[in-house]
Amino acid sequence: MITFESIRALPRVKKTAASRGLLAAAAVMSLAGCVTAPQQQMAPKEAPIVLGPAVRENVTPMEAVLACFGDHVAATQRPPIVVTVGDVKDYTGKYSINEGNAITQGGALMVYSALGKLGGAVQVAERFDPVIAERELGYADRRQLGDGRTHQLAGPNGGQNVPWLPYFGGSINKSDYFIVGGITELNYNINSGGAEVAVNQVGVKARTFSQSVGVDLRIVDTKTLMIIKTISLTKQFNGYEVGFNVFRFFGSKLYDIDVGAKGQEPVQMGVRAALEEGVVRLVAAVTKVDPDPCLGMRMFDQLPLVPAEKMRKVANPLIDSAGAPVQQGEAVNAASQTGASLSGSSVQIPFEFGAAALTGGTLNLLDQIAAAAAKGATEVVLVARDTENWDAGKRDMLTDQRIGVVTSALASRGLAPGGISVTWRPDKADTSIHRDGPGLQEIAKLRVQGAGRGGPSRAVREENATGGK
Repeated sequence: MITFESIRALPRVKKTAASRGLLAAAAVMSLAGCVTAPQQQMAPKEAPIVLGPAVRENVTPMEAVLACFGDHVAATQRPPIVVTVGDVKDYTGKYSINEGNAITQGGALMVYSALGKLGGAVQVAERFDPVIAERELGYADRRQLGDGRTHQLAGPNGGQNVPWLPYFGGSINKSDYFIVGGITELNYNINSGGAEVAVNQVGVKARTFSQSVGVDLRIVDTKTLMIIKTISLTKQFNGYEVGFNVFRFFGSKLYDIDVGAKGQEPVQMGVRAALEEGVVRLVAAVTKVDPDPCLGMRMFDQLPLVPAEKMRKVANPLIDSAGAPVQQGEAVNAASQTGASLSGSSVQIPFEFGAAALTGGTLNLLDQIAAAAAKGATEVVLVARDTENWDAGKRDMLTDQRIGVVTSALASRGLAPGGISVTWRPDKADTSIHRDGPGLQEIAKLRVQGAGRGGPSRAVREENATGGK
């Protein structure tokens, strides 16, 4: 790299055209050495790609602080609290057409990483992007989720082996606290200074400048939504610029040479460090652990080479998992949308959203319904998703279609339509949702009994609880 000392160390030669050409060539070669990077051609006829440094741990000046604080929390031997993260947005509004947002849009992800750097001293729950988990719970609710094995499902009529995964509820652990907030300040050029000196169009210059960011965070009790602690932190960044310039004639030739360098502390790394310190202070408020002895370990002159998790010395307390098993009672998805639930003398037949057709899982249980009705009156409840919210006319028409489908299916199994009667259905003026289990609503109730063939060709429509139609 070219320095002022290397320029002064060049041998003094007679100023001829040849000597000036040699000096210019040497300068170009030196500059080329500054920017040379290894390259590799991956395949024939491909342009070579430039190879850079290897991936490394993303460390900040807060690594030692996070490791120390994690040890102090673990040393209390209390069960780890469960913390999650909400939105930590960029509220500065600073945007450039050429460079995009001046501040990272991933503040929440940085807070998650900071909690992870505590090395398990606190447990971290996902709430920022639970889409995959919610989809799998939806698959389980519709009896579509499996693990390649069959499972024994208990019931009043004896156990049955099912290929889908029974879901008993309660698999998602609650959180104790959550952190939210934002990056609220970005102040450009809060202080700058410098000097520039030139003689006969040969000069040097140097300047320094500073800017800052601010973050505002809070930690909230998940159960009560009471704010436990708020915090506002600021981080200042320093930068410099130096240069050497020649713009003058040597003989009949005009030379214009600019050599310089500038640098600045990475803004986004500073934002990360500020958020990490905010996490330490907020977690300290809910764990009742003093963070001050650890905050004195911030590093200013150089970055650590070892991440916080590898600096931990105190083992985390073991979590006692003994106790009653979680999977008890009837599976929540035993009454899913793709099948029927038979409990005692009551049968629940669900329908897909807006559909009047029976699915394969429901058809497989119609034989059991017919058998139960031959022994005595059986109550059948037609249900649909509680997200269905039609106008009265469409709801009534769809209910008629669904009752007709069930009646026809039972008639094909030996039950006369005369043995099927409607005991309840919502009145046209009733706009309420009659819920029945998680995510379901009742749309009609039928009474089925093993009557002989004959009678009316359609299900009898009795007066319902709301006064009939």
